[in-house]
Amino acid sequence: VQLQASGGGLVQAGGSLRLSCAASGRSASTDAMAWFRQAPGKEREFVAGIKWSDDTPAYANFLKGRFTISRDNAKNTVYLQMNSLKPEDTAVYYCASGPRQIYNSALYYRFWGQGTLVTVSS
Repeated sequence: VQLQASGGGLVQAGGSLRLSCAASGRSASTDAMAWFRQAPGKEREFVAGIKWSDDTPAYANFLKGRFTISRDNAKNTVYLQMNSLKPEDTAVYYCASGPRQIYNSALYYRFWGQGTLVTVSS
């Protein structure tokens, strides 16, 4: 599985961005897709997850409804719509794949995209 993340950039607080992750070579064993993020000096943390076979998403508790994960199976692409961005959302965002189920631990994911930087200015 190869993952290509894109869509990061610089945005002011309160603004929005949409990240995309194009996946190639996926299979039933890599049904779950997820977004993680890693801020400088911090551990990588789970943001949101979704399965190709099931539209039910999973979100980190801290998001409080600001982000939405979705997928387009025909395009093999997963999206992360980020609204009401805050400076503390600044991080490199990674898409990941690998398990059959959605987990909030990076240890379960075997395949990773290269990351896309999101910077939110105050």
